[in-house]
Amino acid sequence: MAIRQVILATMGSAMLTLAACSGPDDPILMHAGSESRAPDEFGIVPTRPLEMPDSLAELPAPNPGGVNRVDPQPRADVARALGGSAAAATAPGAVDGGIVNHVSRFGRDQGIREELAAADLEHRQRNRGRVLERLFSVNVYLDAYRSMWLDKYAELDRWRRAGVRTPSAPPPAD
Repeated sequence: MAIRQVILATMGSAMLTLAACSGPDDPILMHAGSESRAPDEFGIVPTRPLEMPDSLAELPAPNPGGVNRVDPQPRADVARALGGSAAAATAPGAVDGGIVNHVSRFGRDQGIREELAAADLEHRQRNRGRVLERLFSVNVYLDAYRSMWLDKYAELDRWRRAGVRTPSAPPPAD
């Protein structure tokens, strides 16, 4: 009986030690994505097949953090397919410059990321969870923002009642 109590006490202290290892809430904005544990089919990106160069002496210099030749480059591929310049299509800001200029035509705040991160941290500190959730470092991020979630089906119904043509949507999961 004493051995069982020692084992349970050891396991309990090990669990508390592991729970204490998790750090406080990170001030960087968290991804409030789906709670689903299913694989993300959009996260799987096929690469091109590896190629053997004609001469190993003519290999380009290593470029840590640079572009890998076998990584997909959709903008360059589209430019090549349409007869354009792949280099011009992949130049920094070449494609998105017009979008950035349009959305910032009324001005933009350079410190918006820091401002949002501070507001997020303040909101999470006000909504830290219950005592046991704090004691065991349970992540309550999604619960803290649950009141701000958009009900996609209610929004779809609202637009349809207003007479706006909307695409079909899958039925709500029960």
